Amino acid sequence: MSHRPLPGRRSVLRGSLAASAALTLPVGLGAAPAFARSGRPRAGWGVQTGDVTADSGLVWVRSDRPARMIVETSATESFRDPRRWHGPLLGSGTDFTGTTRLHGLPSGEQIHYRVLLADPDDPRRTGEPVTGTFRTASRRRRDGVRFLWSGDLAGQGWGINPDLGGYRIYEAMGRLDPDFFLCSGDNIYADGPITATQALPDGSTWRNVTTEEKAKVAETLAEYRGNFRYNLLDANLRKFNAQVPSVVQWDDHEVRNNWYPGEVIASTDARYTEKSVDVLAARAKRAFSEYFPLSSLRSGAEEGRVYRVLRQGPLLDVFVLDMRTYRNANSADDQTVDPQGILGREQLEWLKRELSRSRAVWKVIAADMPLGLVVPDPMEEKPNFEAVAQGDPGAPLGRELQIAELLRFIKHRRITGTLWLTADVHHTSAQHYQPSRAAFTDFEPFWEFVSGPLNAGAFPASALDGTFGPERVFVKAPTASNVSPAGGYQFFGEVDIDGDSGELTVRLREQDGTVLFTRTLRPGLVGQ
Repeated sequence: MSHRPLPGRRSVLRGSLAASAALTLPVGLGAAPAFARSGRPRAGWGVQTGDVTADSGLVWVRSDRPARMIVETSATESFRDPRRWHGPLLGSGTDFTGTTRLHGLPSGEQIHYRVLLADPDDPRRTGEPVTGTFRTASRRRRDGVRFLWSGDLAGQGWGINPDLGGYRIYEAMGRLDPDFFLCSGDNIYADGPITATQALPDGSTWRNVTTEEKAKVAETLAEYRGNFRYNLLDANLRKFNAQVPSVVQWDDHEVRNNWYPGEVIASTDARYTEKSVDVLAARAKRAFSEYFPLSSLRSGAEEGRVYRVLRQGPLLDVFVLDMRTYRNANSADDQTVDPQGILGREQLEWLKRELSRSRAVWKVIAADMPLGLVVPDPMEEKPNFEAVAQGDPGAPLGRELQIAELLRFIKHRRITGTLWLTADVHHTSAQHYQPSRAAFTDFEPFWEFVSGPLNAGAFPASALDGTFGPERVFVKAPTASNVSPAGGYQFFGEVDIDGDSGELTVRLREQDGTVLFTRTLRPGLVGQ
């Protein structure tokens, strides 16, 4: 494998990051009392980087009080002759979070950074710096690319369990030292309260860290913000965030299970006093934009959208989709005309345009929902569907029409190197789509890989819809529903692109990093 070496990074992870992890525990979870009383701003929720490219990246932090965000970067962990970036003033309007864009960075290099929070009235009074590191994407093909993906965190009431060591999967992912992590949605479960305990099938008890905001479904902006803060109570996640940049998308549980625009919550659902899902979605999106460094949602960004393309050098472009914001209502999904579909017309045309422009060897389409797996919508009284497929193996209907249009476009434009990654269904699998098995045949073969959950209930494998001819080549899933993380079935995936051959290898992994399935794909093909 020609993945580039990592000079100096191991000592960073053993040294400065470990020290900063101890310093960044929120008040009440191990913070040094003397420092907490000093009156200086504290970055108690760690640091994150996101949407890192060959020459830029976003750095995120949250303060415990009003503060000016300052970022210093260096080529070495000694921070000799650092470059300084003056970030925003952090205040209550953004829940004391903020993002600073770094630009003009060297490509393919390890960047060491530290965040300082300064008293707005006295810039000389700064809190303890919090350090992190990331690699910029390389413009050199020979360096290769390696990243991970998964989704679904703290779902079904399975939260941070101190008896199990919290979100242990992040420790395993960190050991692989990826270039970035793609989180394929359901970063929180805003509709899933977390109680102090849950009973397990063997008679034992699951214990959760709890907070006030997680005691009920999220409705207010403060409650949505509290859901994002909850996950940052986990030391494994904070350490991972300080080591690995993220590419984040959203799905339904950032707002409410299976939501769609224009939805009105039934009057019989007493959990919600706010019945307009559009109102809830606006609050959730604001909190989402505050707690993750997204280039298209940062303060002042023109797009104000989740979907975007991230260039990762000559080997890889990542097309991040939003299959939630622009979709039509969940229904029987059997209509013969469906111009809106699951992406909306504007996003679909954007995706076609950007795929056509891409010169990357591999074009990863990051979908927050699967294509050929049937996902029913149990929130509805009649048998409606939540994803693309509806179980009818015949010609495309409903949302399948839009996917058929896209697959036809990829074939006729001879766009090479496409593959689909997703999460959502709480098991891991590999599907190969082949026109010779399909009712709709005007497309080239392609792969779809599924991973997750990170820390949530695991569920049996979903049924397949034959419209695009999927064959399930591999699957690991429980036979029972809502198996806790203590019972296993927590997954993440790895994509490793070799710089010499250009071959792309997908590995589906368990929570501890064990490889379950491997598939290597050749570059330069329209379909395979």
